[in-house]
Formats: sequence, C-alpha cells, structure tokens
Amino acid sequence: MLPVVSIVGKSNSGKTTLIEKLIPELKKRNYKIGIVKHSFHGFDIDKKGKDSWRHKNAGADTVMLKSSDTIGLVKDSRDESLDDLMVYFEGMDLVITEGFKRADKPKIEIFRNSVHQQPLWQEGSTDIIAMVTDSGLDIDLPMFGLDQVKELADFIEGRFL
Repeated sequence: MLPVVSIVGKSNSGKTTLIEKLIPELKKRNYKIGIVKHSFHGFDIDKKGKDSWRHKNAGADTVMLKSSDTIGLVKDSRDESLDDLMVYFEGMDLVITEGFKRADKPKIEIFRNSVHQQPLWQEGSTDIIAMVTDSGLDIDLPMFGLDQVKELADFIEGRFL
C-alpha cells in the first residue's frame, strides 16, 4: 500500500511552505513524491476558451491533457475518498497531502502560536504522529522546529519509506 501522510494545520499555519521545503529534501534522497492538496472551494485549472476547457464546458466528465512530458487531468469528482485518488499516484514512493485533517491517515500538524491560539490536536483531531511548531508544547509526540526540515524528512523516511 502506498504510504500517505497528511500535513495539517489551521489556515495560514504554514502547511504549503512546509511542504514546499520538504519536497526537495525528500527528492534529494531519490524518492518520488506525489501531492494531493485539499481545497474546500472549487477550482478550475483549465483556461477559459482553450480546447480542453471547451470540451469540459461542453459536458465531458473527464478531460486529460498530454504533452511530451506532462499529463493534466480535469475530472468531475463528487464521492471519491482520499484512498480512491491513490490510483493516480502509481509509481510514487510517498503521497503527502495538504489538509485532509478528517481523513483516516497519519498526520503531521504544523502549529504556530503566533498565528493561532491552540493546535488541532487540542480540539480533538486524531492520528497526529508529530508536530512542527514554534511553541514549547508539552505533548508526547515527536516535535520539530519550523526550520527542521531535514530532521522531519528523516522522521518521515524512517516511518514511511
């Protein structure tokens, strides 16, 4: 089974920035990394007026774009779970999700006390296996500072890879 770890935290906690730093560290170790970003709001990755947009706008349920070195997929998705999406990550060593705090996956929470009052785990969030924080929290979990990306990658590598 493909390992999945979710980077979770409240809005503006630094999830994207952490993942942006973590990817190159894991890539240096020759791992293939897939990312799934959870979005509460809809999104449109295709440009209005382009052929693929026109196909989707005409009613296609799935549109795939293929260039010499890239594939893009726009697909209607109403009921797929995070596990259902793993079919798109064949050949990856690890999938990192951003968000999906309610999914039944191991989670690494990023918490910055300069931005929020309390971490998600204090609000009952489950499956948290480590914390990335600027706070001196007293919790029985592995703790990493905001700039300890190499150490966090070591932890992920040891646990999932």
